[in-house]
Amino acid sequence: MNKARLDSDDGIEAFIKGVDTSALKNRSVLITGGAGFIGSWLAEALTTRGAKVTVLDNLSTGSLKNIEHLIGLSNFRFLRGDVSNFNVEERYDFLVHAASLPAPEIYVEKPVETMLSNSLGTLNILEASRKHNSIVIYTSTSEVYGDAEVIPTPESYWGRVNPIGIRSCYDESKRFGEALCIAYFRQYGVDVRVARLFNTYGPRLDPNARYARVISRFITQALSGKPITIHGDGRQTRSFLYISDAVNALLRMMVKEGLKGEVINIGNPDEITILELAQLIKKLTASKSEIEFHPPRQDDPRRRCPDISKAKSLLEWEPKTTLEEGLKHTIKWFKQALNL
Repeated sequence: MNKARLDSDDGIEAFIKGVDTSALKNRSVLITGGAGFIGSWLAEALTTRGAKVTVLDNLSTGSLKNIEHLIGLSNFRFLRGDVSNFNVEERYDFLVHAASLPAPEIYVEKPVETMLSNSLGTLNILEASRKHNSIVIYTSTSEVYGDAEVIPTPESYWGRVNPIGIRSCYDESKRFGEALCIAYFRQYGVDVRVARLFNTYGPRLDPNARYARVISRFITQALSGKPITIHGDGRQTRSFLYISDAVNALLRMMVKEGLKGEVINIGNPDEITILELAQLIKKLTASKSEIEFHPPRQDDPRRRCPDISKAKSLLEWEPKTTLEEGLKHTIKWFKQALNL
């Protein structure tokens, strides 16, 4: 079986459930970063509903394996390029800016590239929207809140971020991207919608990546019998969102009327400590791995949990997948991807 084509156990229907997909048929969509984890699932969901999808990706962290089953479809095409220096000349109904370097180890090593994608890349997308009257979906991040003092965190919270810290290349450039989106909305009337995505996981996370997100790292370590490595004391918390729920929310943001200029948290309000996550993954994989504690990462937020009241009211959306259920799907996919 083609490893990159493995779907979640619920199939693509879980990604589009409750969405008025008739509004997407024959509509043109550009997805930057569309060969990445979230972007590739969004591209697949859109193509199945008859949208005309173009993916732009420089493959710095994305992979052709994620979209190879879409290449050749009449309503899909792939462009290799960097949104930071890409001129969007063609008109699209929707511009989804999902290109980014999301893992801390990557953006700490490549801070300039990280900032350019979220600044110049966002500028290029917004200029295209202003020229062609396209709807923009900007995929922002819970990182804009920094080490939040208000938990659960609402969109009205301004954030607590170190502007020159080791993580600032990502945090602050995403904050700048949001500010630029809202500036284009206020000055030019551009239809921008900002999705603040919280930690998202699921099939197509790269199990062989040099830089792994926490869930992919823990699963890979547990399946291989290596120590499960935690940075810090493990009492820091995160809230994890399964990929089908994330894509479902993004689709709703695309088709819903009256969202011009809105900023919406897209996350799971169920909070868990990193130590509890490691223990749960160890149990679900029946692993004998030991849990090791390493020095904490600089400026690592202590807690992360969204207030999703706005998503519930504006999108009629909330997560449907429990963490244990989502982890089971993800572990199954990792086993197949790693030939275990």
